Amino acid sequence: MPNLQRMTATAVSGQATVELDFPFGVDVTETLILVNNALNQVRDYPANVDEPRIFAASFSSNAFMYYRVSPLPGNPQQLNMVMKRDFVEDNVRNRMSSVGGVSQITVSGGAERQIQIHLDAQALANRQIPVTRIRDVILNRNQDTSAGEVESGKRRYLLRTVGRYDDFEALKNTVIAQQGDQITRLRDVATVVFDHYELRSESWTANEQVIGLQVQRELGSNVIDIKYAMETEVERINEEILKPAGMILELTSDDVRYVEASVANVLKNLALGAVSATLVMYLFLRNIKITAVGVLGIPICTIAAFLGLLLFDRTINVISLAGVAFAIGMTLDNTVVVLESIELARKQGMKRFEAAVTGVRQVWPAVLAATLTTIMVFLPIVFIQEEAGQLYSDVAIAIASAIFVSMLVAITLVPTLLARVDFPSDDDRTGSDLKAAAVARFARTFSSRKARITTLIATLVTSGAIVFWLTPPAEYLPEGEIPALMTFTLNVSPESIMIIAETKVDAEIQPLMDIITRKYESYPGMRAFASKGSIISSNDGGTRSVNLDISGADLQAVYRVALAAYRKADTVLERPRIYIARLGPRRISINCLICRSMALAVGPYPCHHWRKLSRRSIPVPCAGLMAAERLP
Repeated sequence: MPNLQRMTATAVSGQATVELDFPFGVDVTETLILVNNALNQVRDYPANVDEPRIFAASFSSNAFMYYRVSPLPGNPQQLNMVMKRDFVEDNVRNRMSSVGGVSQITVSGGAERQIQIHLDAQALANRQIPVTRIRDVILNRNQDTSAGEVESGKRRYLLRTVGRYDDFEALKNTVIAQQGDQITRLRDVATVVFDHYELRSESWTANEQVIGLQVQRELGSNVIDIKYAMETEVERINEEILKPAGMILELTSDDVRYVEASVANVLKNLALGAVSATLVMYLFLRNIKITAVGVLGIPICTIAAFLGLLLFDRTINVISLAGVAFAIGMTLDNTVVVLESIELARKQGMKRFEAAVTGVRQVWPAVLAATLTTIMVFLPIVFIQEEAGQLYSDVAIAIASAIFVSMLVAITLVPTLLARVDFPSDDDRTGSDLKAAAVARFARTFSSRKARITTLIATLVTSGAIVFWLTPPAEYLPEGEIPALMTFTLNVSPESIMIIAETKVDAEIQPLMDIITRKYESYPGMRAFASKGSIISSNDGGTRSVNLDISGADLQAVYRVALAAYRKADTVLERPRIYIARLGPRRISINCLICRSMALAVGPYPCHHWRKLSRRSIPVPCAGLMAAERLP
């Protein structure tokens, strides 16, 4: 496979997953076609195995919306939700998958329906019928067969023999063997029961067993658009499919509202920044007209930042809006320089138009140099193809676009307007005495050699103290804040328990994490941890995790090395969250996450399986007591 960097295969009871990793920049559509063509070369799959499904996902494509299918209030039709998984997969998942931008819909809870045949060993022995005969008879009977075609004049008839079971009684009456006049049917040697597969996972919400559905998005899709399109489709599914069947599809939790809140918060900060910049300019200029000319570039440069994002085919998101907010204060720098130059020309006795032209002519090379210097600082980020380039290129594009347009505004629009506005004299400005006193006080700090040395030392000490005491811990990506316990959902499987919870009060999230951790670490053979997720990074560590893959020819040696690394990481790293997954018969993967604001409890056994969760989830994986998962 071209450009394939890594292939990881994981097999659990009932399913297997093959994950192919490709570098950034690879054409996803073309790669999907190549993978599909490779799979089409497989001649046949086992009889009880479905053909594989192929989908594209990325680090940021974890589930972001969680739905549940539950009975109507009071359960008027007395439904058993465990038996409804097939119904949900056939009728609900396909409809939800058709929403634009959705990559796949995963289903949790319940079990697929199953017809169980319990053989009577004594009856089989009396009739001398082997078990394999029953299997072969049912397999040969339960299929449709083409019988060819018959031509009659101008007509052609296609013949097909229908043999699939469409009735429960037909299965019971299947002829297994015939000895003379004695006919043995399936019901004579077995008991046929309509039930479900072994229950391997359960989903509970509000003391009610439900079927969970998780929505994952396609690469490059907009989660806000998906949310509103999904809400419309969910209303149709409820009215057309679920309510007549005695069920309802409801939203359990979603991450979109946190994205919307983050965007609104950035927009609010952007507006506050513009107002603050205006007030600062007025504080120094003391003239409403000149202040209006100075801040006129803010809306123009903001629009230019959005046009730059559009030109480079970028979306408006939290990162790009942050770049626009950063650029607001920087766009005023060029304007202030031009304003000061024109004012100096006015003080020299020049007329308004002459002062505007002279002031711009004197400073435009410096304005151009400062603008190009700033742009060149951010320009290399645009060409970085790795993760850092994907994250920060939006900021670079927004700032560079706004700064470039601010230069054009400063050397064209600002002098044009100032040529028609009179500058107030120093006597006309209020607060001139205060300004003069402040300037004199500042000048005294550099009036003598002793004063200059004292000022330099005080500045260095103060700067060093700020850097040492006030610098926050280094972080590649910030962890998201978790808002309000509105929901509490349990997903239970033999290997783990996953809890997704939301608190109603922000301050209660940490106590909830501590309670859950203490509760589950009290059970022998378990380890438990709770964590807060992020709208940027995933909950399984993301950019704060260290992955260690260990492989070798001797499985025992691999386990010994894995155990040594497991213990070492627990002592070297600060409050690490560690889990171990067996990726193959001779391969072990260790993931270490450095925790700062996370509750942690580690037990003696590694976790068998881990799933990526939403940003505010509280995952609590519990190690299964499976011999294959224990370290020696």
